[in-house]
Amino acid sequence: MSETHGSTEDPYEPGLYEIRIKGHLDDRWADWFEGLTITLEDNGDTLLTGPVVDQAALHGLLRKVRDLGIPLLSVNRVEPGQADGSEVKE
Repeated sequence: MSETHGSTEDPYEPGLYEIRIKGHLDDRWADWFEGLTITLEDNGDTLLTGPVVDQAALHGLLRKVRDLGIPLLSVNRVEPGQADGSEVKE
């Protein structure tokens, strides 16, 4: 019997992710989240954005967020060029 999946995306392929956490991270965490852009938002949240090579790497990033003790607000996989530009501050 064959399975049908709701998504045609391969979960093992690299993807672009946005990870939103409560509170601001300061610059000293940039090396720990290597490869991700850290954006401090006006509402007090931090947005980590960037490529994640696979699900194992994503879980590693989420483990780092957990280890900081900062509440995780959301994790979203986005298409390149479709990141939420309305909240990203450069």
